[in-house]
Amino acid sequence: MKRFILITGLFSIIVSTGLCQTKSFIDQPYIEVNGYADTLITPNQIFIKINIAEKDSKDKVPLEELESKMIKAFKSMGIDTERDLTTSDMLSNYKFYFLKQKDVLKSKEYILKVAEAQTASKVFIELEDIGISNTSIERVDHTDLEKIKNICRARAVENAKAKAFSLTKPLMQSVGNAIHIIDNEQNISGQLQGRVAGLSIRGYGGLNEKQKYEAPKIEFEKIKVQSTISVKFVLK
Repeated sequence: MKRFILITGLFSIIVSTGLCQTKSFIDQPYIEVNGYADTLITPNQIFIKINIAEKDSKDKVPLEELESKMIKAFKSMGIDTERDLTTSDMLSNYKFYFLKQKDVLKSKEYILKVAEAQTASKVFIELEDIGISNTSIERVDHTDLEKIKNICRARAVENAKAKAFSLTKPLMQSVGNAIHIIDNEQNISGQLQGRVAGLSIRGYGGLNEKQKYEAPKIEFEKIKVQSTISVKFVLK
């Protein structure tokens, strides 16, 4: 019986303490509002995936030769291959494939980073010229993404405060300090994949030398950065 009373008393103390802590936070008039802000930014980092394989080249050009031509083409475009061209296969420089139990075909995957859609367009044309067609956009990003997200957060808080003022003005009350803030961060990782328009370069190989070829116009959807902040303000 004494043990039961002791446990009950201990439980009462814990409950009382919890109520006191809750009361110290809520036992005052307050208003809770959500603030929102968003913006659209043009990606300045475009990641191109490039797969080179002997079986994809005409006349079975050795992979090393295709690789050398690709790097030479990139350098002629002013691309820093030491910095912006990396291999995505960290375990081995080459992957080997067996065909009909006789032939061994080598394959290698690269990731190239460029800063704008126009450069990406030129990259696709250069790769097509040297016989590399297995390419795609892996993702897009922005170098100042975190900074832009913080700007959105600040604007969202300002929006929340403006809402609080507009709601309390008819009540002849004023808005005091913020006592609780929650950042409901939005996940934008899916948007960084970037949808591509105008990527097709079909018909390029069939053009005559006298014909003028216009590079395909590649455009990326802008990245939407948004922020929703929940704020509790003291009411005076």
